Amino acid sequence: MPYVDLADARLFYDTAGDDGTPVLLIMGFGVPGHLWLNQIPTLATRHRVAWFDNAGAGRTLRARRRPPTMRDLGRHAIAVLDALGWPAAHVVGVSMGGMIAQEVALGHRARIRSLTLVVTHAGGLRNLVPPPASLALFARGFLGPRRHRVRALERLIFPDDYLRDVDVTPLRDALGEHVVAAAPAADRLRQVAAVLTHRTAPRLPRLAGTPTLVVVAARDRLVRPRQTRRLHQLIPGSRLLVLADAGHAVLHQCADRLNAALLEHFAHADAGTAGFRLDGARDLGSTAR
Repeated sequence: MPYVDLADARLFYDTAGDDGTPVLLIMGFGVPGHLWLNQIPTLATRHRVAWFDNAGAGRTLRARRRPPTMRDLGRHAIAVLDALGWPAAHVVGVSMGGMIAQEVALGHRARIRSLTLVVTHAGGLRNLVPPPASLALFARGFLGPRRHRVRALERLIFPDDYLRDVDVTPLRDALGEHVVAAAPAADRLRQVAAVLTHRTAPRLPRLAGTPTLVVVAARDRLVRPRQTRRLHQLIPGSRLLVLADAGHAVLHQCADRLNAALLEHFAHADAGTAGFRLDGARDLGSTAR
């Protein structure tokens, strides 16, 4: 199994795809990297794709007791690129992974072919905690008694009407196996510490000229949609994709639409299309619902 050995962590990573420009997928809070499973096969038809387990999730092992900062987690992502010999990649981060991706882009801009920030935010006091009802679901889902976690998580990351319309048994099985059992509570609390100290808003205008796509889930209960939209406002020339019916779990609920948007975004960036920046501020939501 491939690992990257660092002073503060032993990072597990994996890859798919043989051709095309590289893509690095950065997963969110408390979840192993292979849960990009709805994206990996599609993206790997045109790109070389890598994903990894953040410190505190999956098969990555921590070597120090000190909780990692968001910059530490960004350094880990760069270490994966180095291990693969990739000078630059399309970097995609979801939720906490989007916070990590911001640090990667801000600290290592030359390593970024394009940036995609999915259901995430720039940090700050207004984002320290989700809305009260969502905070209760988050606490029960990630830190509460195991027997209650799956039901709390499904309500936190999926809209109620979506849960009514689909067979929830596979979802519950996946949440139980890959999220509830993915990391002990102590490791999740270390990731919480990184999220609570995340602050990028004053630095984000530096990313002007970096091909950036911001993805908003309009029915997100965990990350306030207006705060994801704020990323679009803070990054000059970024593009905005609004998924009007989506909850936080866009990787599953809106996989086809998200995958199509990612491939288009990568193609624009690889081509260096002038029109990419000219129409950068356009809200794409009306064409992507």
